[in-house]
Amino acid sequence: MKESNKTLGEFIIENQNDFKYSSGELSRIFNSIRLAAKVVSYKVNKAGLVDIVGAVGEKNIQGEDQQKLDVYANETFIQTLINREIVCGIASEENDDFITVGGVDNDHNNKYIVLIDPLDGSSNIDVNVSVGTIFSVYRRITPNGTPVTLEDFLQPGINQVAAGYVIYGTSTMLVYTTGHGVNGFTLNPAIGTFYLSHPNMKFPIDGTIYSVNEGNYVHFPQGVKNYIKYCQLEEEDRPYTSRYIGSLVSDIHRNMIKGGIYLYPTSFKASKGKLRLLYECNPMAFIVEQAGGKASDGFSRVMEILPTALHERTPFFCGSYNMVEKVEEFMHKAKWSKY
Repeated sequence: MKESNKTLGEFIIENQNDFKYSSGELSRIFNSIRLAAKVVSYKVNKAGLVDIVGAVGEKNIQGEDQQKLDVYANETFIQTLINREIVCGIASEENDDFITVGGVDNDHNNKYIVLIDPLDGSSNIDVNVSVGTIFSVYRRITPNGTPVTLEDFLQPGINQVAAGYVIYGTSTMLVYTTGHGVNGFTLNPAIGTFYLSHPNMKFPIDGTIYSVNEGNYVHFPQGVKNYIKYCQLEEEDRPYTSRYIGSLVSDIHRNMIKGGIYLYPTSFKASKGKLRLLYECNPMAFIVEQAGGKASDGFSRVMEILPTALHERTPFFCGSYNMVEKVEEFMHKAKWSKY
C-alpha cells in the first residue's frame, strides 16, 4: 500500500477521542511501545552480525528454551514501559509472575496494565524468518492507590482497551486497534518514524489459505482433521493453499492481507492447546474481530473466556469470518468435547 505522510504519533493524537478514557495515557503507552519496538527491530536486523542469536541455556515459565533475543526484547519492553511511568502493572510471557509498577512517588495511581509477548516466534530468528511482538492493554479493576493484583490481569479479552502487534520482517510494522478498526504503520528506518501505510485493515470475508502445523495432524481433534480434508478437496474454490510460518504474528498478518485462517487446536500432545490466552490469543482476537474476522476456541468466542491463570493456554482459530465459521461447524459436527 502507498505510504502516507501521517506518522503514528499524529494518528494517535488525531484519534485520541476514540480512546474510551481519553486523557493522554494512550499516547504515552504507545510512545513506550513504539520506542521499544524500534530498539528491538534494530537488534533483530543485526541478528546475523552480532552474538544475539541462540539459546541462553534457561527455560521460561512455559518450559520453552529462552533465546537471547527473547530476554533482550523482554527487558527492553518492560524497562521502557516502567520508565514512562504510565502503567501500574506488566505481565510478560517470559516472566513467572506479573510486575507491580508503583508509578510517580510510588503512589500506585496509574490506571493501565500491559500484557506482552515480547518476541513471538523467536526460534525463527537464526533462520531469518519474520518474528513479532504482541501486546494488550487493559484498565485496572482494583482501586487506584493500591498495588495491582492478579485480578487485574485475569480479565476477559472483551475488556481490552487496546491491542496490537509489531512484525519484524522485510519491513517493521506496528498494527493496532483501540476498538475503532485496525491500522498499520511501517517504520522508515532512515529517520526512525512509523508512518501510516495500511489504513483500515480488513480480513476478506473468505480466503484460500489455511495455516496449521500439519505435522501434528494425527494428534488433532476429529473436527480439525475433517476441516483440513475439506480444505484439500478439489471442489469450488478449493483446494486451499497451505501456508504455515510458525510465527503467530506473521501467519495472522499474512492472512489478514490475503484472506485465510490460522489454526492451533488442542491435541493429544497439548490437551489445552499451546498458545497463551492472555498474551497471544486475546490481543490477536481483538485485532482480528476489529478487522472483520472471527476468533474462536473452536466452539465459542475467545474474548469471552474468563481467564483463571496468568499463563493459561487455549486452542485458537482465527481469520476470515466464513472460514472460522466453517471450522466451528466441523468441530460441532464431530461432537469433539474440549479436553
